[in-house]
Amino acid sequence: MRGPTLAPLSTSGDAYAIGRALGEASASALRDVVPALDRFRSLMREWRGRDRVRALEAAARAAWPHYVREIEGIADGAGMAFEAVFLWNCRGDLPGSGGRRPRPDAAGGTTVMIPPRAPRSGIIAHNEDDEPGLHGYCRVVDVRPDRAPGFVSFYSPGLLPGHAFAVNRAGLVQTVDDVRPEDHALGVPRHLVCRAVLDCERLDDAVACIRGTVRASGFHHSLGRAGDHRLLSVEAPASGCVVVEAREPRVHANHLLHERFAHLPQVIDPSSRSRRIRAETLIEGGVVDGGDPLCVLGDVGSPLPIHRREKDADDPGFTLATAVFRISGTGVDYEVFDDLRHPPPHHGKMRVGSSSART
Repeated sequence: MRGPTLAPLSTSGDAYAIGRALGEASASALRDVVPALDRFRSLMREWRGRDRVRALEAAARAAWPHYVREIEGIADGAGMAFEAVFLWNCRGDLPGSGGRRPRPDAAGGTTVMIPPRAPRSGIIAHNEDDEPGLHGYCRVVDVRPDRAPGFVSFYSPGLLPGHAFAVNRAGLVQTVDDVRPEDHALGVPRHLVCRAVLDCERLDDAVACIRGTVRASGFHHSLGRAGDHRLLSVEAPASGCVVVEAREPRVHANHLLHERFAHLPQVIDPSSRSRRIRAETLIEGGVVDGGDPLCVLGDVGSPLPIHRREKDADDPGFTLATAVFRISGTGVDYEVFDDLRHPPPHHGKMRVGSSSART
């Protein structure tokens, strides 16, 4: 049964306790909704019990056993087998899985970055797109680990927090865009990399975390931190990592853009290409000059729109949430929207070094 859209959840403790709380909160979705998704069924059918999955698990446990422990908690809290939940966190890390098929993929998103201009803060804003069936089952979670800064994050049933958008109590912001290069490796699943970034306290630490991890596949990460003027665009497939500072407004969708990856085969869905081109056109036209990224993220002016709220056979994606982070010298003001026509159900101020966020 669907709950309140983007319902809040607070949890604390060790890795297993946090994971168990997440699993309990999403148990109905993990039992009834996620298993009905084509992507989940494909993963189970093609990869359950395979040596490659065991190798990814071994890499994850060697790098960050506590994040695997969170997945174990999610599985136990939802009453599911660990292997099924771990595999769900490997979506995108396995050749031929999920979005690597010729059909358009629902998972995706669009990120807009607007560098600071006095007196305006720097901005990172993001649409999180996925299966429309997940609408009403995702949450915004306030997580307070025993030995890390803690964070506020989007949470999709069964997936580690961090893969979509989040801000931690060190003032670090991360948004993530799916990319689909065909360079899979035997390494750490990319959802664990996103989760690890949320435990970093400095921008350079987050970049080092991504760059220094042997990744099974990768994402595009947009990163910023209160007190640091830089907004960083990090394209990090399995085979490389390129960091670019956003000195002008820029956009990223669901394919690699840097010339270093020009010869790397990748899947580019029509929606991803359309959203990037439309967003770049809007930005070049000056719509974000006043500092409002929603002029881009809310746009429906193309056949494959940036804001994806219509069920369409040609575009299976659906915008589950939109987040705006305004990053200043002392903290981060954030808003999380379900419906851009209405006030955000989640908003707050994350001050650097604060023990809590005001929402």
